[in-house]
Amino acid sequence: MGALSVVLTGLLLTASASAAKLPDEAAACQGCHSKDGGAPNPRLGAYARSVHKDLSCTSCHTQAGEMPHGKLEKADCGMCHADPAAGLTASPHGAALKARFGTVGGACGACHGHAHEAVKARDPKSPTARVNQFGTCGGCHADPQKTPAKVARQEPVKSYLKTVHGAAMVQGSTAAASCSDCHGSHDIRPGLDSASGVNKTHIAGTCGKCHKEEARQYRASVHGHALADGAKEAPTCTDCHGEHSMQKAGSAESSVSSGTVTKTCSACHASEKLAGLFKLPSGQVQSFLDSYHGLAAKNGHGIQVANCASCHGWHDVLPSSDPASRIHPDKVAKTCGQCHAGAGIRLGTGKVHQALSGSGDGSAAAGFFRALYLLLIPLTIGGMLFHNFADLGHKSLTGDLRPMRAEEDPMLSGGERLQHAVLAVSFILLGYSGFALKFPGQWWDLPFQWLGGEAFRRSAHRAAALVFVLLSCYHAYYLLLTKAGFGRLKVMLPALRDARDPAGVLLYNLGLSKKRPMMARFSYIEKAEYWALVWGSGVMVVTGAVLVFDTMSLRLLPLWAIESARVIHFMEAVLACLAILVWHWYWVIFDPEVYPMNWAWLTGRVRLKGTGHGHPLSKEQS
Repeated sequence: MGALSVVLTGLLLTASASAAKLPDEAAACQGCHSKDGGAPNPRLGAYARSVHKDLSCTSCHTQAGEMPHGKLEKADCGMCHADPAAGLTASPHGAALKARFGTVGGACGACHGHAHEAVKARDPKSPTARVNQFGTCGGCHADPQKTPAKVARQEPVKSYLKTVHGAAMVQGSTAAASCSDCHGSHDIRPGLDSASGVNKTHIAGTCGKCHKEEARQYRASVHGHALADGAKEAPTCTDCHGEHSMQKAGSAESSVSSGTVTKTCSACHASEKLAGLFKLPSGQVQSFLDSYHGLAAKNGHGIQVANCASCHGWHDVLPSSDPASRIHPDKVAKTCGQCHAGAGIRLGTGKVHQALSGSGDGSAAAGFFRALYLLLIPLTIGGMLFHNFADLGHKSLTGDLRPMRAEEDPMLSGGERLQHAVLAVSFILLGYSGFALKFPGQWWDLPFQWLGGEAFRRSAHRAAALVFVLLSCYHAYYLLLTKAGFGRLKVMLPALRDARDPAGVLLYNLGLSKKRPMMARFSYIEKAEYWALVWGSGVMVVTGAVLVFDTMSLRLLPLWAIESARVIHFMEAVLACLAILVWHWYWVIFDPEVYPMNWAWLTGRVRLKGTGHGHPLSKEQS
């Protein structure tokens, strides 16, 4: 009776405040379990607002049926929530929670909060509400002491908050994906577990709960079919978008943005192992990187130029043999036409990756020109080196610096010197900016990066090309329509002696002939260089125009012609630059007759060491 009196006294003290809010049994229990009742206070004040408010205390605390009662065992939520408890038991969390709380069912409060305060999961006040999950899960997973080291190093909560989903959640979105949307609620399993929602075979379905259309397209794609057929190497959503690093596709930080998607695709498609395993075409990535689009992308212009997804699609990547594919021969022209209006059906007839690559692999014609230049360049430059070293050796060993030119050397006029200066500046800038495009990311590309990046390099190259073209037009006018220019043209025309003189000079310099040759002031040395410049200028202007006006070229020219133009433009530039270094620089700088320099380009006068005069050489002085 004494114990009953204590209970009745407690009821009288608290009934007015609690009876209307709590079930009768709970109100009775509060007689003791209250601030003034003496027994532990189990937060019964919040119980009336909890999801369990309609349950009696003994529904969970089965040992509390007798009064007074001693210390009770922790309530087991699994008595009512059998399925969640079973899922939790099978998860990696289960063993850890059981060790900590005695039963898995007794561990629910770790996530849901105290049972007397627990509310429905969709209630924004619930610790397991989607908007609160990153904080609840982070209670352990952001603490290296409470989570495995491998997981802690990945900083899952911190990285999630930086993702497109996490950022939206922080801003109050209730639709953005939270922890349980991907990992599940109670039956959370590691990604390698085949039953896990984040297992590779299930990720498309997991993401597809929100991204339904994207998931449908993926399942129908070449990647989706490969994964469904058991190819674990095939990419799924997280392989391209990332997991806890996922950003908006339009963000520069995203792995599928315009500027980075090629790198993402290359992770698989540049792998020789995967190419061999799945019998994929080899060299596709490199051929793209060598193309106009790839070079522009490497130079920081990847946002504007075509990338892998521009042509192949995103989630709906299909093999080229599929009529629905964007790269099916019947649709290539339409796909390319997104950027190159009216490009024409001819784009569907070549190897698109190799097209415009400069490698010559896209067509037989381009391959022919590449092979031709690979033969022509070493023969030409090698011949120049042999000729010049023979001349240098003879002059150095004999000390004979008497000029071999006997005819009068007209002064270079101010206008001619100005033409030479404009030619030199435009040629150097063209070569420099062109090779910076072909070989980006090197130390020589730094000035362009400092001055504005790829946009500045492209503008500089085209501006120099325009100056070069205008100079060429003026020079043609000068030669053909002015008296002074026409006089220059006449002395620069090839003559029969220009075919004989090289052999005579070479034999004399090698010591195979004692007859010292005498040549006109403008000999085969100057003529060969001049007419090579004229020829090379024409080639570079024509091929450069084909490449600059690419859309028009694609509309009017066959693909092999455009591919050939790119090969020729690059190879001719290599030949021209090497010829300037080996041939021109020798005769105006390193030739012992004029060393350290022929100053005619500044003064208009030639000072030859063998004459002792600072004026043009005459026949009588030879």
